[in-house]
Amino acid sequence: MAEHNSYDVIIVGAGSMGMSAGYYLARRGVKTLLIDAFDPPHTQGSHHGETRLIRHAYSGDPAYIDLALRADRLWKEAEQLSGIELLVRSGVLNLADSAVYSFSGRLAEAKIRKVPVQQLDAGEIRRRWPGLNIPETFAAMYEPDAGYLYSERCITAYRQLALGQGAELLTNTSVVNITARESSVTVHTTNGDYHGASAILSAGAWFGALAPFVHLPIKAIRKVVGWFESSPAFAAGNFPGFTLGAEEGGYYGFPSIAGAGLKIGRHDTGLEWKPGTLLAPFGSEASDEQDLRRVLETYMPGAAGRLLKGSVCKYEYTPDEDFIIDRHPLHSNVLVAGGFSGHGFKFSSVVGEILADLATSGATNHNIQPFALSRFTPDHSQAGLILEGI
Repeated sequence: MAEHNSYDVIIVGAGSMGMSAGYYLARRGVKTLLIDAFDPPHTQGSHHGETRLIRHAYSGDPAYIDLALRADRLWKEAEQLSGIELLVRSGVLNLADSAVYSFSGRLAEAKIRKVPVQQLDAGEIRRRWPGLNIPETFAAMYEPDAGYLYSERCITAYRQLALGQGAELLTNTSVVNITARESSVTVHTTNGDYHGASAILSAGAWFGALAPFVHLPIKAIRKVVGWFESSPAFAAGNFPGFTLGAEEGGYYGFPSIAGAGLKIGRHDTGLEWKPGTLLAPFGSEASDEQDLRRVLETYMPGAAGRLLKGSVCKYEYTPDEDFIIDRHPLHSNVLVAGGFSGHGFKFSSVVGEILADLATSGATNHNIQPFALSRFTPDHSQAGLILEGI
């Protein structure tokens, strides 16, 4: 085994989760190699497009709130260590038609976990943010301590920090196969073979390209976002990040930052995408702009100006939209982290910490039980997960 190609841990996929894990491993003195098919940050994954929301008041499993709060602390630490501004506490305004969605579960969990939230009716929403055209049936949950992350900067910061701690990064290198034994993993790439005692697979929407070594119940979906000319009422400093649930669907967005226009995307719907196929550019589907513009014209008319820019990225959905953080069904020295289902970026700092925990000590103090692969099999065994199509 060639010494210069040998590592303690090899990370396949150096996007948000992988780059973070690379830093937390290298910081612990672990000899780490990160491999990416592109040169992160890049536009071929799920981390581009300038911004991602960070919020803390989740419903569902309480693990999400605990992880979001820890992730927030780690983002601030990465910001201080790298000298790069990563997190803006703009607040996040969660809007919903009461006929479509109720905030009761999230409000209850926030109270238990002492996450600051404010419950607002339609009149209060319109008073605080006059640019909104909100019907009386709407209500909101406002998180004053939430905000947004500069997503590409986050990758850049963790890349800088990981390399500064001695991690190695192999860019523009595709993985063609992976083989694993009890105490070793070999990653076969277009630039040669690399050997590790263990591996972390964090390939995002590209997990399909790692078959047949691993099959995860993940479906990659094409998503679009647009930036629209908007009035000063929607400028950063005047308007928060937001989510919106209505009969038209589920949407999310950001204020106009430095005049770039209000950014909005749709969380639900989308076309399936397969690794290796063309990702159709923004505007290829008539609905790309129409869906976004219809919602703006209805609820945020002052942000329904001309389209300034459009972009496409990918979500990686699991059947239940909860994450996958677990060991490979057949190889205990291979970790898998994927299926972040369009709400994972904010957690990537703490997911990196979790993966470093698991790779170095075999356990983590964070609750990752909700993200076990076994939940997808009827008997809660993992054996069936290596089969195609699950």
